[in-house]
Amino acid sequence: MRLLFIGSLVLVAPLLAAQQPIGRTSATEVQVSGAVDISHGETTLGNGSEITAGKQAVKITLERGGELRLCSTSSVHLSKDRSIDDPANSALMIALNRGAIEANYSVGKYSDVLLTPDLRILISGPGQADLSIRVNTQGDTCIDNHGAGAPYVTVSSELEGGAYRVLPDQRVNFQHGSLREVVDHEPEPCGCPKTPPVKLAAAPGGPSSTPADTAFPVAQSEGLAAPPAPHPVPVVPTGEPHVQVTVPLTYEGDKPATPAAAPPVAAPPAATPVPAAPPPTPAPEVAPAPAVAASPEVEPAPNPPPAPRGLFHRIGHFFSKIFGK
Repeated sequence: MRLLFIGSLVLVAPLLAAQQPIGRTSATEVQVSGAVDISHGETTLGNGSEITAGKQAVKITLERGGELRLCSTSSVHLSKDRSIDDPANSALMIALNRGAIEANYSVGKYSDVLLTPDLRILISGPGQADLSIRVNTQGDTCIDNHGAGAPYVTVSSELEGGAYRVLPDQRVNFQHGSLREVVDHEPEPCGCPKTPPVKLAAAPGGPSSTPADTAFPVAQSEGLAAPPAPHPVPVVPTGEPHVQVTVPLTYEGDKPATPAAAPPVAAPPAATPVPAAPPPTPAPEVAPAPAVAASPEVEPAPNPPPAPRGLFHRIGHFFSKIFGK
C-alpha cells in the first residue's frame, strides 16, 4: 500500500478517535492522504480525507450506512458537515475531479453534495440512491439516477447559472460540463466500466489435456503465435478423384523375382463437354472398279528327275575314297 503524508498519520489518529469517521475501506492498492488511520489492514477515512483507487475499484463502507464504489484510477475528497451532530444523518460532501463513482445508500433528511470542476450536484431525500457519476478530461459529466424510488437530483452551474433536474431512471450527459449542451438520453453507462469476460479456447482433449495442448490455441487466437504449418499430404480439390495405394514389398531368395503389379492410376477428372463439331461434307461417290475374272488354277510342275550319273562321276567318286577327300 502506498501512502502519502505518512508522518501526519500519527498526529491525526487521536483526532479520529475523538470524531466520528466517514467511512472505511480494506483495499490495499490505494493512495490515501489527510485524516486517515490504518489499523489491522483497514483504512479509516476521516473528515477531509482523500483516496485514490489503483487498477481495481475500491469499496468504501459509509459509517451512516450504505457504500461508495470508487472506480479504478479515480480520486475523491471526502468531508461532512460539522454542524450536524447526528452521525446517522450527517450530510456528505464528495469532490470528484476526474473519474467515476457509484453511490448506493439511503438518503437522510439532509442533502448530500457532489462537486465536479464545473457542476454542483445536489442529492436530496427521501429516496434510495443508486447513483452513478462519471467525469472525463474534457469535462463531460454523465449522471445516471437509477431506480423508480431514486432521490431528487438537481444539477446547477456556478458559471452559467440555471439548474437541471435529473429524473428517476434518467441518464444525462452534460457535455463539457455545460447545462446548455445536454444529452438527456445518454446511451453509455455512467459508472465503472464493465470488464468483458476472457474467453479461453476449449482444450482439444478435454480435462485430461496437458498444458501444452491448451497453450498454443489460445496464443494463436490472440495473434501471439503463427498458424500451424500446412499438412504434408496434398489437398485434392473438391470433385476430383484421389487414390492413395500402399504396395507391400516382399523378397524370397528361392523364388524368381516377379514384377510388382503397377498401382492403379487415378482416373483423370471428367473433361468439360465440348460441343460436337458439324458433320463433315460427304465425299463424291466413285464408281467401283470392274471386277477381274479369277484365273483358272494351275497345277504345280512336277520335280525334275535326277540327272543320270556318268562314267566321270564314278571315277571321281573312286579317287575321293582313296585320298579321303
